[in-house]
Amino acid sequence: MLNLETTYMGIPVKSPIIAGASALSSTMKNLKRLEASGVGAIVVKSLFEEEIELSRFKFEKDMEKYEHVHAEMTSIYPRIDYEGTKEHLYWLKKVKQEMQIPIIASLNAHSLDTWVEYAEAIEKTGADGLELNFYELPQNPETTAEEIEQHKVEILKKVKASVSIPVSVKLSPYYTNISNIVKRLEDAGADGVILFNRLFQPDIDIEEEEENISFDFSQSADSFLTLRWTALLSPLFKGDIISSKGIIVGEDMIKMLLAGAQCVQVVSTLYKNGIQQVEVLTEELQAWMKEKNYQSLEDFRGNMAKDHMKDPWAYERTQYIKMLLSKENL
Repeated sequence: MLNLETTYMGIPVKSPIIAGASALSSTMKNLKRLEASGVGAIVVKSLFEEEIELSRFKFEKDMEKYEHVHAEMTSIYPRIDYEGTKEHLYWLKKVKQEMQIPIIASLNAHSLDTWVEYAEAIEKTGADGLELNFYELPQNPETTAEEIEQHKVEILKKVKASVSIPVSVKLSPYYTNISNIVKRLEDAGADGVILFNRLFQPDIDIEEEEENISFDFSQSADSFLTLRWTALLSPLFKGDIISSKGIIVGEDMIKMLLAGAQCVQVVSTLYKNGIQQVEVLTEELQAWMKEKNYQSLEDFRGNMAKDHMKDPWAYERTQYIKMLLSKENL
């Protein structure tokens, strides 16, 4: 029997297929189906401080709407505190109690204090690990890249010092030197790095001349950037490299494992093909392993990472010059 066991940010899992953070984790029915399909772990939809703040603001505005309808009234409502964060934490605790596989929380906050506060609260739910979703859009031209990166490193240090569960970091690909920031995060205690975050991008409707909400699921071609950095970083990073973005079919997953990934995160393929796609991915991986006579993931993991390549420049080429100057293209 083939052995698909591996680790996810140091946590033993039975499969390298991890259900990434998404709305699919908002119902127990979906969570149970994901577990039955064979995923190694589930990352529960992120707790976004930004969403909590927006919901709290709307809540307070609704509460104040009619509070001055009578001159003698201070408020027609009793004092009620917004419970958005507690609702998320309650759901996370319930999920952990109901599920048999590792449950990973995901967090995106603003200030250093709230990163730590929420991380400590999440640990108390029983979550097996925590994923720090390091996505933001800096808009102040006076803020330097060093300031942004150092802030991320400090967040990780503070969170690691405040919780005992494993902590991973999910990065965007938009750092000046990805190798450098990953090394700094490793030194700060990261148990895993997820490559990469899929970010919302705006669009414009040119007929109506207004903002257009655009969302497309990732495609296999979106995995190439992830593949490059998985292959470059896996020989260097001591924790777990988890590949994300563009993992649609079994071939995409196999490539990431060959490049050195410990696991892959999948989301888009679950929406496009249904939760049963986990079983398809597993079958495709097993069929390939049998064809190659591999018994476990360790038999081939990293075989195509940079340190094992015959061509040392394979993952470092960035230009098309050689291809463009080829006689076949003239």
